[in-house]
Amino acid sequence: MTKLPYQLAMPVDHSSSVIFASPHSGRIYPASFLRSSVLDERIIRTSEDAFVDLLFEEVPKFGSPLLSASVPRAYLDLNRNADELDAALIEDMETKIHNPRVASGLGVVPRVVANGRGIYRGKISLKEAHKRISEVWRPYHDCLQSLMKQNISEFGESILIDCHSMPHEAIESIHHAGKPHPDVVLGDRFGVAANSDFVDRTEAAFSKAGLRVARNSPFAGAFIVQHYGRPSRNQHAVQIEIDRSLYMNEKMIRPNGNFIAFRKLMSQVAADIIDTGRRKVSLAAE
Repeated sequence: MTKLPYQLAMPVDHSSSVIFASPHSGRIYPASFLRSSVLDERIIRTSEDAFVDLLFEEVPKFGSPLLSASVPRAYLDLNRNADELDAALIEDMETKIHNPRVASGLGVVPRVVANGRGIYRGKISLKEAHKRISEVWRPYHDCLQSLMKQNISEFGESILIDCHSMPHEAIESIHHAGKPHPDVVLGDRFGVAANSDFVDRTEAAFSKAGLRVARNSPFAGAFIVQHYGRPSRNQHAVQIEIDRSLYMNEKMIRPNGNFIAFRKLMSQVAADIIDTGRRKVSLAAE
């Protein structure tokens, strides 16, 4: 892999402590990976948070960086720890301590995509797994860690918005019939990963846009929020999960007729969230 596994769009005027990141919207599939898979080009994309990076592409205009993965989740999952290796997929590996995510095929090198569909004909080598971690996982997280440190240095705090999407049928099946399901789920590890004041303001930004918001159920945040959310160090992380049916045709994996309007709505939400980071920095300087 000769190119960086991510894209980083920096603002001309870096004026807010908020960072937006999209670790699962990558859609550049290595040809060798596609050849090794038993899935067709549409099915293999079902684990993508497709187009989430495009929903937030105007973030740099409002004063915050936007970090987006280029390489897809099916190839390497950036929202897992680098040591979450799957012995059922990777050759010459001993089974380690039981991890439910890894056991279900969703380790750092995934064995399955959505609905448990297997990706490979057989196993891959440990060398190949380490190569992906070295070429994709480490550069992405080195970049994200650098952005977090930069914000701490410049603003005294750093706030990560970790952007994801959720299948409509998943959220619909969890909520009881007759009760409206949420359009957006915010995950802060039940208050551990971010100060409640910022999570409140994030929820208010989505609610102001007319969207129903839930917290931590059914998605409380995975590795990224757990790893980067350190309120005691002035580092905060919030995962956002957006109902895919609001902006895309999930079956065909393409934007639907509401995409442009919804992207505009998300731009306004992002501007409100970024302004929160800007106001807090301004108050701290007074």
